[in-house]
Amino acid sequence: MKTHMLGGLWPTSLLAMGGGGIGQVWGQTGRDEAIATLRLAVERGVNLIDLAPAYGRGEAEAAAGAAFAGGWPEHVRVTTKCMLGLAHADDVAGRMESSLLRSLDAMDRSHVDLYILHSNIYPDGYVYEDAPDITRRSAIPWSLYVESVIPAFEALKARGLIGDWGITGTGLPISIMQALREEPRPAVVQVVANLLDSAGGMRLYEEPPEPRNIIRTAQNNGVGVMGIRAVQAGALTSALDRDEAPGSPEAKDYARAASFRELCRELGEDPAIIAHRYALAIEGVETLVVGSKNRGELIGLLDAAEKGPLEPENIGRIEALGLRLQIPRLPLDAVL
Repeated sequence: MKTHMLGGLWPTSLLAMGGGGIGQVWGQTGRDEAIATLRLAVERGVNLIDLAPAYGRGEAEAAAGAAFAGGWPEHVRVTTKCMLGLAHADDVAGRMESSLLRSLDAMDRSHVDLYILHSNIYPDGYVYEDAPDITRRSAIPWSLYVESVIPAFEALKARGLIGDWGITGTGLPISIMQALREEPRPAVVQVVANLLDSAGGMRLYEEPPEPRNIIRTAQNNGVGVMGIRAVQAGALTSALDRDEAPGSPEAKDYARAASFRELCRELGEDPAIIAHRYALAIEGVETLVVGSKNRGELIGLLDAAEKGPLEPENIGRIEALGLRLQIPRLPLDAVL
C-alpha cells in the first residue's frame, strides 16, 4: 500500500485501521472476526491502527491486544485516546496517565506511538447552547488545554510512554486552528474528511464546521492530518447498518445524501467505496482512518485504496450535487 509522511513523524499507509468497527460502534461483529480483520489489514500493508478506550468500552483495544498477543509487528504504529472534561480539571495529568496505562494493559504494549486528546477544546467562557453538559466529561476550555493538557502530554512523552501526541479536530474550529498554530503544537490532528463536510453527532456547537480549513491550517503548520468519518458514520453508504432515531444527525445526513446514492447507482458503484475514494482525494489528508468491522468491508476498502483517489470528473459530479452547503471563513494564516 502507498504511504505518505504523516506530518513530521513517519511514513504512514494510505489507510489506517480504526477501532470503531472492531469495537462494535458501527454495528455488530465478534471478537474472532475483529482479530481476523486487524490481521488482514496489517497483511495488506496498513501500518497505523487508531484505537481508543471509548470504542466498545475497551473492546477495540482488547481485540488488538489479542490479535497480536504481545508480538506487535515492529513496523505497525498505534494510537490511543483520552477523554477529558471539567470533571477532571483537578488532576488532568493523573487522568491522562491512568487512561493510558489501562489502554496499554489492554493492548499488551509498553507504549503507544500517538496519544490523542479526544475532547472538544473551546474558548474560555464559551457556552454550548444545545449541549451544556458536554463540558463536564468531554470538552475543556483553552486555558486548561494550555496549562494542564499540553504539559501532561509532554511529560508522558519524556517518560517514553508515548511517542508523540495529537488532538481530535471535531470541536470548535476556532480553537482547533489556534491549537495548530501555537507552540507546542500537536504532531497530528484528526479531521472530518467526507463529501458532506459533516461530523454528524460529533458536532456539538452552532458555528459552521470548517474541516477543510482545519486541514489547510494543519498543512501550513507542519501538523499531520488523519482523515476520519469518510462515510459519516454510515450516512454515505447504501444503508445504515444500525438503528438510528429519525431525527439523529446521522439519519438526517443519510437523507441528505440521497442524490449521492443515486449518482453512485448511475456509476454502478458502491457509495461507501466512492465516499472513501473521495476522501482520499481531499488535499492534505495524509492517511484515512477506516471503520471496517469485518474482513468483507475491509477488503472492499483496501481494493479501493489500490485504485487511488477519486477521479476529478467524478469529484466534480459530486460537488455539483450541492451537498456542502456552508461556506466557512478563512483561517488567519490561509495561503491565498
